[in-house]
Amino acid sequence: MSNSNGNGQSMYGTNKYRALITGGAGFIGSHLAEALLKEGHEVLVLDDLSTGNMSNISHLKQYSHFRYWVDTLANKSLLAELVDDSDVIFHLAAAVGVRLIVESPVRTIETNVNGTELVLKAASKKKKPVFIASTSEVYGKSIQLPFREEDDLVLGRSTKGRWSYAASKLLDEFLALAYWKEKKLPVFVVRFFNIVGPRQSSRYGMVLPNFVQQAMSGEDVTVFGTGKQTRCFCYVGDAVEAIIKLVQRPEAVGEVFNIGSNVEISIEALAERVIARLGSKSSIRRLAYDMVYEQGFEDMQRRVPALEKIAGLIGWQPVTSLDACIDLVARQLEQGADGAKTQPPPREARLAASSS
Repeated sequence: MSNSNGNGQSMYGTNKYRALITGGAGFIGSHLAEALLKEGHEVLVLDDLSTGNMSNISHLKQYSHFRYWVDTLANKSLLAELVDDSDVIFHLAAAVGVRLIVESPVRTIETNVNGTELVLKAASKKKKPVFIASTSEVYGKSIQLPFREEDDLVLGRSTKGRWSYAASKLLDEFLALAYWKEKKLPVFVVRFFNIVGPRQSSRYGMVLPNFVQQAMSGEDVTVFGTGKQTRCFCYVGDAVEAIIKLVQRPEAVGEVFNIGSNVEISIEALAERVIARLGSKSSIRRLAYDMVYEQGFEDMQRRVPALEKIAGLIGWQPVTSLDACIDLVARQLEQGADGAKTQPPPREARLAASSS
């Protein structure tokens, strides 16, 4: 990877840099750490393991330029030390998953908002670039598709706890962009759209690992609601490529970008796809949202990103097929605890699979 900004100059001063990843033992964070290490960068990980897992990063201990701390962002002295020691901060620590959001709204709001504030405040002292992970959830109930970064955002009412996550991540965006405008802190804001792949936990309602796990064990594959709601699933390796390229571009500072796939599939069709792909004898069982989450739970019926902005800047587009994602998640589950070591297919193989 080149660290050049197009004029032969690096954003971080050297060809290799030291990255701090908050939430680095989580799903996306661990894949990002792995990719950066393979490129020769130094990686520092800070994670309290509330939703992350040591098994996600245990295989990274072989790298001499990898270090990790099990602690919270609330340890301000440690955070300040790690930020000062880093060239760029990838802030991925967050409360995630619909189930966690519905069951623990206080934790969701406090973790997301307070954590981001602490990171931005620490980074601002030394003007260290910060990557902020946001979510497609901020588009809320908008029906203007595909979702474009400059579109208005339409959230549900505050009495519906389901929207607390979107509101907290939107506040993260406002706060990050305010630090850029007022304090000239370089920030990059990205809205992830249903990123999937190995190491994604099914504990908090993540749909693909849930479906794969149920299909592999022969259980009913449970579809919430009508199943007609649609999503676009993007392989985590593709998303990580976009992240790494994006933070090298000064033009991306102070901007918001979608990262995801724009290939749409209904949740019902996804369940059928998983069952067929794995040769499972599972049946599909539908559950009303009220039986799973809170009374009157509201869901987004469609969630499709516009990708022209990020493609125009860094030439990025996802290349990995949904079938390849299903295979990788299944392989990890077969391998159990060692699934964190699952190797992704080569980029060329993923590109071929996506066009087949």
